Amino acid sequence: MSALQLSFFSAFTLSSLGLAFHRTHLISALLCLESMMLSMYVALSMWPIQTQTASATLLPLLMLAFSACEAATGLALLVASTRTHGSDHLHNFNLLQC
Repeated sequence: MSALQLSFFSAFTLSSLGLAFHRTHLISALLCLESMMLSMYVALSMWPIQTQTASATLLPLLMLAFSACEAATGLALLVASTRTHGSDHLHNFNLLQC
């Protein structure tokens, strides 16, 4: 495993561990999701270079577009939940209530 692959793998692992263990605020969960998407984007962007393929793939741009949509949706949910519940603490949210 090269140093570049190790850095992408460790960035993805650290952000998934942050998502699993630090779930107090919604903004921290969204930041962990964004760092996971960013590490996957960089890994997919560097993949044609590492395999020495001449053509660039469309997959990194598609994933970047989905990441931007995910970030916009997450921030909209953050604003809406802060307005209705008063804070972004995840223990305040009850999914069973309407």
